[in-house]
Amino acid sequence: MLDSSCAEAVELALAAAEDVAGIGHVGEHLGVQPEGERVATHFFAANERGYVGWRWAVTVTRASRSKLVTVDETVLVPGDGAIMPPRWLPWSERLQPGDIGVGDLLPTAADDVRLEPGYTGADDPAMEEPQQDESWELRDSLPLVSFELGLGRPRVLSREGREAAADRWSQLRGPDSDMAQQAPARCSTCGFLAPLAGAFRQALGVCANEFSSADGQVVALSFGCGGHSEAVAAPESRELPEPVLDEFAMESAELGHS
Repeated sequence: MLDSSCAEAVELALAAAEDVAGIGHVGEHLGVQPEGERVATHFFAANERGYVGWRWAVTVTRASRSKLVTVDETVLVPGDGAIMPPRWLPWSERLQPGDIGVGDLLPTAADDVRLEPGYTGADDPAMEEPQQDESWELRDSLPLVSFELGLGRPRVLSREGREAAADRWSQLRGPDSDMAQQAPARCSTCGFLAPLAGAFRQALGVCANEFSSADGQVVALSFGCGGHSEAVAAPESRELPEPVLDEFAMESAELGHS
């Protein structure tokens, strides 16, 4: 039931709301609702810029066998049609592909479905012979090793061509870049590295971490970024500074006599 004394305390509730919001920022009385025995909440329109649809809620109460009504709390609450901020999302859900920058560190969860312990090759299509694929323009299904050796292609990269490509790619994503200098480890030990075939395998690979700025690009094995699969967040340092002892300051003290 709505306590009559609490329901009639509109002026008291209005004064409490204006004490918090300021004169002129509290609008008309919108109603009152019971909250419990001898407890009620009065609602007033909020005349605050940017708070369309919000209301001031002032909860009042009175003690048993007392006619004196007092204020419990005053808060600003959303009403029907109130403009609300977007739902808060944890950082792991706010990340977008390529968000990792120089010096950023993105630890990978232990149960990340993109990674598995070690390399077994059990579900790696590269361990099997490729099937007929028109996009490769292969007329015959060749074993993987034969295809890497160049069988079925009129010409392949020469030694000079491979070295020129390796030098060019290493300059873009190599150990001397700002990103690599701030990385916790190198690509050669990262689970997101997809090695290249043939001679390139010794120095280059392709990044497969969608959050890395190198995703889908050729990287040197000596490159690295904060999205390394084994990255671990560094604990915050809580070491206190060394105490300073002033050996020259003196303090006088008065000794009492018994």
